[in-house]
Amino acid sequence: MLKSTTRHVLIYAAEVVNDELVPSESMLTLDIDPDNEFTWSDEALKQVNEEFDRLVAASAGADLTDYNLRRIGSDLEHFIKQQLQAGDISYNLKSRVLNYSMGLPQVVADTQAEA
Repeated sequence: MLKSTTRHVLIYAAEVVNDELVPSESMLTLDIDPDNEFTWSDEALKQVNEEFDRLVAASAGADLTDYNLRRIGSDLEHFIKQQLQAGDISYNLKSRVLNYSMGLPQVVADTQAEA
């Protein structure tokens, strides 16, 4: 089965049938943040799915190759990093691995001194 794996994006040339991946020449399946490194809102997930759909549509007509899947996966990684930097998503501090793979979290300084 053709697939692309990045840190936060898994893309399979497959469809899900009865909770199993079945290889497909015409269907791509996306798994976002399989390690739950981030905390996601419904809107942020929707934006990633929309970006995925846009990238797939932009490559319509191109052969389904390892390279093309990796390019889509890489572009989605950059999109997720932009979401993190914009504050649309945040690191999941309860994740089993805290490696801050997209850069150190931003910490807002407390401007009021405690009395």
